[in-house]
Amino acid sequence: MRAGVLAAGAEERAIGMKGTLITGILLVALGVAALVYKGVSYTEEETILQIGPMKATAATEKHVFVPEWAAYVGIGLGAVLIVAGLRR
Repeated sequence: MRAGVLAAGAEERAIGMKGTLITGILLVALGVAALVYKGVSYTEEETILQIGPMKATAATEKHVFVPEWAAYVGIGLGAVLIVAGLRR
């Protein structure tokens, strides 16, 4: 009975380790992408005029900037999580 409890605990730690490691890798990847691309652009379509079933729309491109410090924080935190995930 005790061996089964120990095996279950080891399995839970392995799952936790994988989650920490994967989260760390994602944070590093997102941080590097934020440094390379400097933000995210997207197109928003808005209705300018609508008369009955007819409508006129305009597409505007918007850009959301990611601060450089946020990218570095993501890379640093991701590195810490990777090291923590590998040490368990």
